Amino acid sequence: MVSVRNYLIDMDGVLVRGHALVPGADEFVARLKARGAEYLVLTNNPMYTAGDLSHRLQNSGLDIPAERIYTSALATARFLQSQRVALEKAQGTAFVIGESGLTEAIHAAGYVITDHQPDYVVLGETRSYNLEIVTKAIRLVAAGAHFIATNPDPVGPSEGGVVPACGAMAALIERASGKSPFFVGKPNPLMMRTALNYLGVHSEETVMVGDRMDTDIVAGIESGMDTILVLSGVTRREDVARFPYQPGRILGSVAEIEP
Repeated sequence: MVSVRNYLIDMDGVLVRGHALVPGADEFVARLKARGAEYLVLTNNPMYTAGDLSHRLQNSGLDIPAERIYTSALATARFLQSQRVALEKAQGTAFVIGESGLTEAIHAAGYVITDHQPDYVVLGETRSYNLEIVTKAIRLVAAGAHFIATNPDPVGPSEGGVVPACGAMAALIERASGKSPFFVGKPNPLMMRTALNYLGVHSEETVMVGDRMDTDIVAGIESGMDTILVLSGVTRREDVARFPYQPGRILGSVAEIEP
């Protein structure tokens, strides 16, 4: 039996809930570090840079460096970079809807952000979706730009309640343009595979830890990883049986994981 030494860990609902630490998450991370385990914190949220999220986690009581955080924006940028290299293009072009977490990653992947005949329209998330900008994206996609979206989540949390997220806006652009997006983030195994490559580890030696059956657990299963569902987020134990796939283990929280 292969010894498990590596962990991909969802962030929201697993390590933190909003800005509050999940009890025992700091001790779990300390155990990972003490054992010298390879680990990466994953999030479908493309708005913030890894440095921003590292600072947020530190404020919550978790010492996780930026290089241990992997966002859907970074996964999207790595995908776009691979496409640019495959096409032997020195530079790509993209029209981007998103915040600094996405735009910085797109620039780093060798792309210029422009609204003039871009190769791609890249949809992320933003604090305020602008109808004029969304209309421009629709027209560019209809005119032939490839449509990429960071993640399929239809809504996200806010202090006042749920807000429309990338998946909802992608549906609007798809309906208006007639072109379907390619989603990079969870549950697409592409994000998991690029995360594994980023760490330089193999799926058979890695566990996916998450709080959602329809993103974290299915992505882990489809990527060939063992999976742990924690009940500290959105999923209740009684919800699990209705899915045609099951996690390897169900635990109350990461506090119960002994790496």
